[in-house]
Amino acid sequence: MKPSTLVTGGAGFIGSHLVERLLTDGYAVTVIDDCSTGSMDNLKAVARNPDLHVIRSKVSECNELVKIVAGVHCVFHLAAAVGVELVVNSPTHALKTNLHETEVLLAAAVEKGVPVLLTSTSEVYGKSLKAAFAEDDDLLIGPPNHARWSYACSKLMDEFLALAYARERQLPVTVVRLFNIAGPRQTGRYGMVLPRFIAAARNGQPLKVHDDGRQTRSFCYVKDGVEALVRLQRNPAARGEVINVGSTEEITILDLAKLVVAVLGSASPLEFVSYAQAYAPGFEDMRRRKPQVDKLVRLTGFRPETSLRAIIELTAAAI
Repeated sequence: MKPSTLVTGGAGFIGSHLVERLLTDGYAVTVIDDCSTGSMDNLKAVARNPDLHVIRSKVSECNELVKIVAGVHCVFHLAAAVGVELVVNSPTHALKTNLHETEVLLAAAVEKGVPVLLTSTSEVYGKSLKAAFAEDDDLLIGPPNHARWSYACSKLMDEFLALAYARERQLPVTVVRLFNIAGPRQTGRYGMVLPRFIAAARNGQPLKVHDDGRQTRSFCYVKDGVEALVRLQRNPAARGEVINVGSTEEITILDLAKLVVAVLGSASPLEFVSYAQAYAPGFEDMRRRKPQVDKLVRLTGFRPETSLRAIIELTAAAI
């Protein structure tokens, strides 16, 4: 019998790549996704695979959830409200989605002790100014009157909840903090910067750079991120741990815009837009977001190394 797994959010950008990888590895895969931010189009390449079963539903509204979880070897929990624009515009939705769906999933998994890999986010590091973030760093989250921080807080509460299940109920849980995963199928609809820049450069439109553009990010190719997720879920030594997954190649957003223009051979200009114009008055952002990945390398022997130029080329080619 084939090993089986559940992927929540499997019709999303990262989730769909993960589903493809798991099917290739010989898994039978069940996907639960309400397609609120994902799309069934993301799974069209494997839609006819007999080992794929898709349930279009919220995790919390899936009547068969307990039965499904009890019948799989492991769970990848990726279902979440994502994107700065979505969080700023609909903070209640983001909080409820991230907290409630995770709580329901963990409660279902604990019945049979099914291993769960929970994807969290680099956003939890908040406003820290460290050159590179380590998993045991203190976290500095902004105030509650800035809705932008609600996403970080909800994902951090997911982490606390998952690790509480690990300690109190012996649930095998792995928490992964993802750093700016990028690649084919990612949409700029919810504020993701790389697909926004690529679309603008393709169409000869201005690339809108927020603030002064000196904020830095580290972009990780989606297939590298998936490789890390698969290896971590398969390694019992990762249970009960929090692990960063991301690239250590750092770039300013201004230089990213220039690189996209250069790689695509575009004549698009750059346009600076204040955070207040882009989002809301008082919006706060992280100035740096670079991971330390020593723990990932120690646990898996893997380090994401796809170059940013290659990520841009691969993403643009798929559009």
